[in-house]
Formats: sequence, C-alpha cells, structure tokens
Amino acid sequence: MDAIVANPSPAAVTEPRPKSGLRALVIEDESDLAEVIADYLQRSGFEVTISNDGAAAVVAANQYPPDVVVLDLGLPSVDGVEVCRQLRTFSDAYVVMVTARADEVDTLVGLSVGADDYLTKPFSPRELIARIEAMLRRPRAGTVSAPGAPPSAKRRIGDLTIDPHAREVSVAGAPIELTRTEFDILDVISRRPGMVFSRDQLLAELWGPTWVGDSHVVDVHIASLRRKLGDTSTVRRYIRTIRGVGYRMGEGASPQ
Repeated sequence: MDAIVANPSPAAVTEPRPKSGLRALVIEDESDLAEVIADYLQRSGFEVTISNDGAAAVVAANQYPPDVVVLDLGLPSVDGVEVCRQLRTFSDAYVVMVTARADEVDTLVGLSVGADDYLTKPFSPRELIARIEAMLRRPRAGTVSAPGAPPSAKRRIGDLTIDPHAREVSVAGAPIELTRTEFDILDVISRRPGMVFSRDQLLAELWGPTWVGDSHVVDVHIASLRRKLGDTSTVRRYIRTIRGVGYRMGEGASPQ
C-alpha cells in the first residue's frame, strides 16, 4: 500500500476509511524520514498520508480524519505547535510530537496544546510504532480495581462536573474542552478522590504496563488539565500534588 502525499491544495473529497479502519497522518518536512515512518506504519496496518507542509496537513486531516498523527515540531512554515493547536479544534486523534530539539520548553509547549506523547530525534521507528500501538490499545480510563464512583456515574467536585459516559466536563456549567488523554487522566483520578496516583500508576492505567518513555509526560498533561480547569499555582481546587509521590483529586468528590 503506497502512502498518500498531501498536496498543498488537495481535492475536497473524503475517501472511505481503509479496511483496517486505521489512518495515520505523517507531518514531516524531511522526506526520507517521512517515508521511513510511513513504511513502518503501513506494515502495522495503517493507511498513511504524508505532508511536508503544516497548512496542507491541517486540510488533509479535515478531509481524511486520522486516528494517529506523527507531527514534526520544527516545520518550516507553520510550526508543529500551531498545527497541533489547529488540529485540536476538530480532531481527537492521538498526536505524537517529534522534535530535533531536546529543549524541554519546546516539548512542554507541544504537549500543552494537545499532543499525547513525544519523541526526540534521532529515534527508532520501532519505538515510535510501539508507542502508537500502546496508545491505540490502551485500556479505557479507570480499570484499576479500587473503591470509588461507578465508572459511568457523573461526578461533582465543587463546581467541576465530569460525565464519563458522554466524556464531557464543565466548570460552573461552562463546558471545558479536554484532549482524550487529559480526559482519561481526569476520569482516573476523579473516580477515586483522595487516592494518590504516582506517574507510573497513571501511565499503566492509560498506556498499559508495557509503555516505555519519559514519565514526566504525565506532569505536562496534569499542568495543562489544571490550567483548563482554572487551578492556579497557589489555588489547587481540584488536582493536588503530593510531593514526591504523585497526584490526587480533592476530597469531596461524589457521584451526582
């Protein structure tokens, strides 16, 4: 199966999904690397679209909705952060950010706009595929057996309302837009208020016990989640840090 190359002005036609049901969009301006990534994804059953232009990639994602996006942070025109920001206005695809810059600030900024994971160049394509496969098969949030609210019950923590069945969140009645990963983290910790979760426990819940990578990715998602919920550095209404241990939801959460 050949990879589709996204044209800067692709025809406005939406193709049916491939038989495997899986689509990947590779947004990378290094053509050789893009082809290698596409080849590995195709071997894993994906239909792949390649784009070396950020604006064209957003158009392609609208027309051929992907399940997974591999996104280079350092694109020449519209950078990866802005592409991710635009993707998140209409897509909940898993986004893996790829960067040649090992600068932590770049990584944190990329994840804060909705990326789910990241890799620093050079990286093994096999590791990329392993990360993607782990995300796609990860158990839905809240699979650890522990006392707490029923999985589908609405929960309230102060002004915060979480509806796991509809995957909706609101604060004081105002809807809050969360990424898939942010919602899953919130679902896990809100089901068992008062229980402290370490980074490794959250990774095991969300990506499965075989996931490998930087556990600090959890901290970035938590920081983004707090910002969206209105928590500040001085006021933690919902998510509290237990220094040296992990995170827990504020006391008082209950089914609605």
